[in-house]
Amino acid sequence: MCSLASYQARVFFKLRQKNVATDQLGVFMELAKQSNSDGIERDVGEHQVMSHDDIRRALIRISHEVLERNKGSVELVLVGIHTRGVHLARRITKSIRDFEGSEVPLAELDISLYRDDLGERVRPPVKITNLPVDIHGKRVVLVDDVLYTGRTIRSAMDALLDFGRPELIQLATLLDRGHRELPIRADFIGKNIPTSRDERVMVRLAEQDGYDEVCIYRGQTV
Repeated sequence: MCSLASYQARVFFKLRQKNVATDQLGVFMELAKQSNSDGIERDVGEHQVMSHDDIRRALIRISHEVLERNKGSVELVLVGIHTRGVHLARRITKSIRDFEGSEVPLAELDISLYRDDLGERVRPPVKITNLPVDIHGKRVVLVDDVLYTGRTIRSAMDALLDFGRPELIQLATLLDRGHRELPIRADFIGKNIPTSRDERVMVRLAEQDGYDEVCIYRGQTV
């Protein structure tokens, strides 16, 4: 966190280093003021697309849609994909408990060893996979923060099927940014946000980052 004044001073310094024309500085400084109006320090070029309230409302709506699509919570299992997908799945199960008074089993899934680019990367750290119930014959809802190429979800389904054969698998995502490389779509979406491939989407959640928001880096940061 930083004060608005100190944030603007840091932005001003960065812009001067980039030799930004004096008559353009005012425009950039106003943008910096807008981007920091909630007191959260962000890099220049980082634009908030979902606030804490937006995320809360999206997850409540997804919870209702999951219950409606599956005609209640019987036989439901929510599976969060590490890391932020687990936090989102936990929030959805809490909403369902508040709505129905029923406890939906929550599982945590790590897909590190199922990635299709595993041989091209440094071996990633393996997180805990915890499936407290048998998923055979269950209605499984996979939960992730961002749906992009679809490769993460394909890996998640491969990992999940090693544990059993669900009746069906549905997908819930907080954000769908497009650019699919595989024929995969989400059943429940918090928000559709068109992006370009060179933009970076940042999902921040209180459980891990201290606060909730979704931001996009638009182009190069200064």
